Amino acid sequence: MAGVESRNYRSRFLTRTALTLLTGAVFAAGLSAATAPAGAANGKPPALVITNEPLPPELQNKIYSKPMRVPDITPAQISGGAYYGDGQETVVSRKVDGLRSELFALQGRVAELSEKLAGLEAGGQQQAAEYYASLATISTQLQSGTTPGNPRLVEKLSLARNDLEQLSGNIAALNDLSMEVSNSASMSSFLLESCRAAYGLSGAVEEDHVRLAQMEDAVNNTVVVIDRLLNNVNDDITRTTAYLATERENLRTVGLAITTGDLFGKSLSNRPFSSAQLASFTSAAPGMAPASPMTADAGGMPSGPRPLVKIRFDRPDVAYEQPVYMAVNEALSRYPNARFELVAVHPGSGNPAEVAIESTRSRRNAERVLRTLTQMGLPLDRIDLSYMPDQTASTSEVRLFIR
Repeated sequence: MAGVESRNYRSRFLTRTALTLLTGAVFAAGLSAATAPAGAANGKPPALVITNEPLPPELQNKIYSKPMRVPDITPAQISGGAYYGDGQETVVSRKVDGLRSELFALQGRVAELSEKLAGLEAGGQQQAAEYYASLATISTQLQSGTTPGNPRLVEKLSLARNDLEQLSGNIAALNDLSMEVSNSASMSSFLLESCRAAYGLSGAVEEDHVRLAQMEDAVNNTVVVIDRLLNNVNDDITRTTAYLATERENLRTVGLAITTGDLFGKSLSNRPFSSAQLASFTSAAPGMAPASPMTADAGGMPSGPRPLVKIRFDRPDVAYEQPVYMAVNEALSRYPNARFELVAVHPGSGNPAEVAIESTRSRRNAERVLRTLTQMGLPLDRIDLSYMPDQTASTSEVRLFIR
């Protein structure tokens, strides 16, 4: 047994030695071929060098490179700054920068338009205040009593008209401003569509889409501001236009009042009933066939239709406004072109002095009713004034007939 083991050991030793020599021979042959002189390439075989030196480290690293250990990957390398980097420029990032510049320019323009609208509104408020101050002076003086064609009131009327003309100029400026705001609204819509379209561009990194989302929200906020600004401008135009149309009509009425020296179109020196005629009814209600002329009875009252309203002034605080309004409103709803006869009735019995006093009192009461009708919007040219005595009346009365 010992002899067999000895032979096996020698066999293994000889095998390892042969392999070492063979490897060294191969390496030496390669080395000799690479470093052999030029004469060796002319057919002379290179010298065989046998060595047991190990392989150079450079060659060992190339031959024995597998398997190898890769470095550890940490979470910071896939989610932190090592992955995202800083200042990486892409096509989408350049697009976002361009959209941001346009948005900043648009927001600056919207701020300018807002300041312009605020200036126009402040100017309009100042002009309206000046207009109403002049109008209030005129109305107060007319209510207190003045002379026909008072030059002071004429001057105030001229100032009021100038204020209205300046407000009319504000409408033109508001129309121009509305066009400018509409242009800004179109620009904001374009920027919003550009932001949404940029999501589909290729070559973007994650940060680009975050910036796009922020840009889209900023544009949406700007769109809301522009819409509100446009609504405010349009509201101002509509309101000012209607206001001017109404006030021009009022100025015509005020001009007539200044000419006559009375708030209701009649001079204070000429009372409304001073030139009234004795009542004489000769027509029927509108829309109906003419009736026979109405005559007065023994007491002087017409024997024709019943009055639409009869107001008996038997106490100082007679509340007649609401019944008069309801009666006239119903009459106009049935007969839009109706005319009215306002009759001041006074008691006809007693001595001449008492009759004269009652006649004056009834006419003044009728003037109160006339003012009420004009304040309700009934034109003066649709009201006829008259008076008459009534032997059966115990106090002054005002009667309103429809013709």
